[in-house]
Amino acid sequence: DTGEALAVDPLDYEKCLNAAKAEGWNITQILNTHEHRDHTGGNAPLAQKTGAKIIAHKNASAKIPDMARGLGAGDVIKVGKTVELEALGTPGHTMSHVCVLSHTDQPSLFCGDTLFNAGAGNCHNGGHPSELYKTFSEQLSKLPDATLIYPGHDYIENNLRFTLAREPDNKRAQAMLDKLKGQDLDDAYVSTLAVERGINTF
Repeated sequence: DTGEALAVDPLDYEKCLNAAKAEGWNITQILNTHEHRDHTGGNAPLAQKTGAKIIAHKNASAKIPDMARGLGAGDVIKVGKTVELEALGTPGHTMSHVCVLSHTDQPSLFCGDTLFNAGAGNCHNGGHPSELYKTFSEQLSKLPDATLIYPGHDYIENNLRFTLAREPDNKRAQAMLDKLKGQDLDDAYVSTLAVERGINTF
């Protein structure tokens, strides 16, 4: 309603600016799901061009310059008058990771590097596997089947091959690999939690 927009992990800040301009939106907030440079690298130029405030997990402030707001589990991010996103504390990939869940009829999960299409984030750079397991088992697995999944990276082809190497009889994963081979990332496939339950070996 207000034309306000939030950019999630805007490494390619020019792409974000162009998308906002095409829609007539003004980016007023930048959300980082976690502190890794491939998610925060566009913060400074985007904030400089728009005046947007940077928000992220409260424990990431030492690693994300100019953070204006630190998030804890359950905090709500408002965009304009009508959009509400709930911050979920989702440690595992890093210990200062948040996913955000939209409060909409069909929920959407912006999940950074916690959950990927047909995969999960690694724990090599500041995370922990047992925490990631808890995030999946205690939080993400309990979300509604219809939840749309927007991951921080699209590795779906490689991830489906990984699933099939472990579950060679997974017909759904094989059908999806056949369909999505060579997909255009500007028109990336958006899955749901129900789809992930069938194709994601994690």
